[in-house]
Amino acid sequence: MATKPAIPKGTRDFSPVEMSKRNYIFDTIREAFRLFGFKQIETPAMENLSTLMGKYGEEGDKLLFKIQNSGDYFSGLTDEELLSRNAAKLASKFCEKGLRYDLTVPFARYVVMHREEIVFPFKRYQIQPVWRADRPQKGRYREFYQCDADIIGNNSLMNEVELIQLIDHVFGKLNIRVAIKLNNRKVLAGIAEVIGEPEKIIDITIAIDKIEKIGLDGVIAELKEKGIGEEAIEKLLPILQAQGDNDSKLQTLAETLKGNATGEKGVEELRFILDAIKELKINSTLDLDLTLARGLNYYTGAILEVKALDVAIGSITGGGRYDNLTGVFGMEGVSGVGISFGADRIYDVMNQLDLYPKDSIQTTKVMFVNFGEREAMHSLAIIDKLRKAGISSELFPSSDKMTKQMGYANSHSIPFVAIIGEQEMNDGTVALKNMATGEQKSVTAEELKTILL
Repeated sequence: MATKPAIPKGTRDFSPVEMSKRNYIFDTIREAFRLFGFKQIETPAMENLSTLMGKYGEEGDKLLFKIQNSGDYFSGLTDEELLSRNAAKLASKFCEKGLRYDLTVPFARYVVMHREEIVFPFKRYQIQPVWRADRPQKGRYREFYQCDADIIGNNSLMNEVELIQLIDHVFGKLNIRVAIKLNNRKVLAGIAEVIGEPEKIIDITIAIDKIEKIGLDGVIAELKEKGIGEEAIEKLLPILQAQGDNDSKLQTLAETLKGNATGEKGVEELRFILDAIKELKINSTLDLDLTLARGLNYYTGAILEVKALDVAIGSITGGGRYDNLTGVFGMEGVSGVGISFGADRIYDVMNQLDLYPKDSIQTTKVMFVNFGEREAMHSLAIIDKLRKAGISSELFPSSDKMTKQMGYANSHSIPFVAIIGEQEMNDGTVALKNMATGEQKSVTAEELKTILL
């Protein structure tokens, strides 16, 4: 007996109904991007490893899917290297390309390559899949879509404000209640300096970014493991445990970071964003979260994450300011800020809460019954006019039994069935059946179009 086929863990197939739901999400986000003035680009699924490596931190580099070179990839390797069984070293020898980990680093590469064509500030959006060699679990996949919007070539904090408005707009359209979490990497860098561990900033941010997964005790244990002293951890705890509203937390930060130039700059940026959003009165909750770190090394200013309020799932959107990401590709001093909507997690949230409008998963509005070649040709002429009017229509392809054709319409949730037999052809009419109510009436082709529009 043949082995049943399977797909890799952390990947998924999507049925036509599921794709209708996903396209509703993509279309909603795409329309919001356009509404806010973003222009679309695309980049290849694979990039040179030299483009990807070293941009996501040590942990991120481990999650890159590497693509084996074609041909004799063992040539140039010594027996000693092969027998060493050093996976990382061997991979660097016979893997020159990798699947993209996110859309931001490829975007930075794109900007540098196309700098002569781009007018700054450049507002781009991109909706494409990314891949991570992560351990699959609920809400975490190895292949998933990101929907990114970035503004590059401008350092105004108005860009951060606009992106928060964009987040609020998208989740308002999708009817998902969310909390937007805000912090600043300058604040985190200032904290590291104030507690006397400036060289440990990466270790500190990686640890506190896991606070929701491993809890405060787990964070403390990881900080100790990284060589951060008891006194430094004691100074850090009041910040990690800060309570109250945004103004109270800002005050705690201002007092803690007083006299530290980096930290004070971060507090100033946070205050500007929070004050602006307060004036704009968005519908979503905006919380200053001092434990928010986001592990990616390239963030330099404001950082954002979005959590769904009604479903227990990880971040469904994230992003932040990166002041010199293009510098690693030889283009210094280009500031950018961006966000990424996690379409797959949003899809899971929408499914759990059943938030899809009914018409979002309806593909065909009317199906024409097929009684034979003459009737089918007559029906196709009417179908052509309906399609030109923007009404999704189809003809059952063969003159099978009526029960089979009706069963097809039912299984695909087609709301109307049009019946054209000898009598209807002579009269120039269509018998239209409403599949929900069972009501059937005779209408002209023009009346049919009016009913279905």
